[in-house]
Amino acid sequence: MTEVDVRAMLEQATRYEPSVVEGRFMIHVAHRQRPWIVIVEPDVDAKLLVVVTPYEVSE
Repeated sequence: MTEVDVRAMLEQATRYEPSVVEGRFMIHVAHRQRPWIVIVEPDVDAKLLVVVTPYEVSE
């Protein structure tokens, strides 16, 4: 998985929700027609969205 893949997935996000880790969010996306979740953490000071990890959701 490349940075370009993750960026494309995030552009097509279907929803988001808080993660179990405070300050992080789970972004629901699709990759190759399969459901994935990308864990992200906003860096307010740097005005960035840090990708912690993307993973495929087992159905």
